[in-house]
Amino acid sequence: MPASSEASASTVLVTGAAGFLGSHLVDALLTRGHRVIGVDDLSHGSRENLGTALANPAFTFHVLDVCRRDDLRNAARDARAVAHLAALKIPRYGKAVETLLVNSEGCRSALDAARELGAKFVLTSTSDVYGKNPKIPFSETGDSMLGPSTIARWAYAVSKLFDEHLALGYADAYGVPAVILRIFGSYGPRQNLTWWGGPQSVFIGNILRGEPVPVHGDGRQTRSFTYVSDTVAGIVTAIEKDAANGEVFNLGSTQEISIVELARLIKRLSGTPGELRLEFIPYEKLSGRPYEDVLRRVPDIAKARKTLGFEPIVSLEEGLRQTIEWQRALGGGVP
Repeated sequence: MPASSEASASTVLVTGAAGFLGSHLVDALLTRGHRVIGVDDLSHGSRENLGTALANPAFTFHVLDVCRRDDLRNAARDARAVAHLAALKIPRYGKAVETLLVNSEGCRSALDAARELGAKFVLTSTSDVYGKNPKIPFSETGDSMLGPSTIARWAYAVSKLFDEHLALGYADAYGVPAVILRIFGSYGPRQNLTWWGGPQSVFIGNILRGEPVPVHGDGRQTRSFTYVSDTVAGIVTAIEKDAANGEVFNLGSTQEISIVELARLIKRLSGTPGELRLEFIPYEKLSGRPYEDVLRRVPDIAKARKTLGFEPIVSLEEGLRQTIEWQRALGGGVP
């Protein structure tokens, strides 16, 4: 990714730095000459993801809970930008309370650090905030159409919508330069190998091990999957580019694929013997409680193209090939 005209070496605080996306962002920022302060409680990330960064004198790492404001502020030191990636995801199997509190309190803590430092704030939000909006592709000005509060699955989207409003509220009330990035299905090496990492990570692991592939619902729901290097390129530009301030952007591939077709594609690319075996799991059996899914999820990226120069360049087939080989090297991708 070419450097923006506004880019200059500075200190960036990255929360969730040891996670999948956070560790790739840390590497990209260091490559571009930034000093990086990483924080993570290692509940889902790992030091192994930071193997290269930890050897770089421009990188400092702190194991801490992002919700602890004083600890985070002390770690932030002289950061000129705060990239807030730390979050809990969809509470498919419970833990709605943790999702709501960690995401809201963690975002507030990171925003307070940015406010005190006079730093820019970049929030990685999620495509999940569009919910069941039937207007495809999703545009940044589109409606958020979430299901009932009795469906715990929507707690994640609600928490991230709250984070977005809080970030923009801090921008209005305190002048914090804030950018909202709605991420669409980022995947690649270092992804979590459970459902936390997305269906592609589970599918790859099961196919490499010769096991049936679990498909939730009828598998006709569609997604757009974005290779991690493309996602990170968009995040870096949003951090460096002043024109991004105060804006909301979709970051994702516009290639749409159904979950069943994703499983078939991974099977073909893996080169493994035998037939693909699919195991369809009704939503009501996922957790023994009501559950809702999003039927289609595709971004409109015209705004990101215009303002950030964002353009996904890694095809789904090429990205999956690289990810499959990474999981194969782990011995079949056992979680």
